[in-house]
Amino acid sequence: MDGILIIDKPPGWTSHDVVAKLRGVFRERRAGHGGTLDPMATGVLPIFFGRSTRAIELMPTGKTYLAEMRLGIVTDTQDTTGNIISENENIPDIQTVIEAAEKYLGQTTQIPPMVSAVKVNGQKLYKLARQGIAVERKPRSVTFYKIEVSPRNTRDEIKLRVECSGGTYIRTLCHDIGADLGCGAAMSGLRRVKSGPFDISQAVTVDAAANAVPLRIDSLFAECEAYKATSEQERRIRNGADFSAELPDNRYRVYSESGEFLMLGAVSEMRMCTVKSFFKV
Repeated sequence: MDGILIIDKPPGWTSHDVVAKLRGVFRERRAGHGGTLDPMATGVLPIFFGRSTRAIELMPTGKTYLAEMRLGIVTDTQDTTGNIISENENIPDIQTVIEAAEKYLGQTTQIPPMVSAVKVNGQKLYKLARQGIAVERKPRSVTFYKIEVSPRNTRDEIKLRVECSGGTYIRTLCHDIGADLGCGAAMSGLRRVKSGPFDISQAVTVDAAANAVPLRIDSLFAECEAYKATSEQERRIRNGADFSAELPDNRYRVYSESGEFLMLGAVSEMRMCTVKSFFKV
């Protein structure tokens, strides 16, 4: 097994659960996921197999989420699976909610929730939270590119469509919006519909994965221009050497003359340098 499968993660599964299941399905030890989803979340979870796992660190970090937010409650997990800490029946109108959400557009900071997988002093926060331990967390820089707000069924139910950078916590966005409104809020649903270049239309269920055709590694770099290396350039690539290239400074998908994907490369001052090679198994 080699390549990338886009899985529509089911609710109740951790991202690691999905990886473990598919390792067994394909009998492939080398497997990993690109971007963690909480157990309550569903949607796009890219799973990398074989030599493709070397590309996980290069995956673009942009994400798009469809979220549901319930106004009027605050919980200890910032979502509706947690214990309710406080309730407030003074629910603002939808325009007020929109204005509160728009204040987060652009670069801002978030404090990771205690139920996250962020490590503090070598320990994952969610494991500390299970022991009833709360520790100080440092704010992290995140970016919200777009936040769309609309009503759902009742006045206290809100729908969000969020385009954001990697490392963003939608539960924390809901909590922070609720705090600004003065009524509190908790995330009640989350579905990731895009992660990097992959979207939900490419996703298959865990059950259907065994019969799915994996995407090639180079699909991760679809936004990069393709470059076909000469036989001499291919020889240099396989020996770990750079080579001259009369190309604009940028990143490129580099292929052999036979069409084999060799590497992700970057040109600087007419020199093609290796960002990551993929020809070795």
